[in-house]
Amino acid sequence: MGIENDMTDEEKRRDQLTAAPDATEEDAKPRIVVSEHDGVKRIDIAEDAAVRPGDPTTEPPER
Repeated sequence: MGIENDMTDEEKRRDQLTAAPDATEEDAKPRIVVSEHDGVKRIDIAEDAAVRPGDPTTEPPER
């Protein structure tokens, strides 16, 4: 307590996501893309995200 942390939010996120014993840098890759157009923010799933949302009523395809 009382010790100031100079880490950015992105550094804190990366640190937390890579702290697990078998974690890799791939685990800390961003999974969303935030853009702003005409004052409106849009949040999309990154094209290269390892896990993407799908139809909850169907089974996922076999890999």
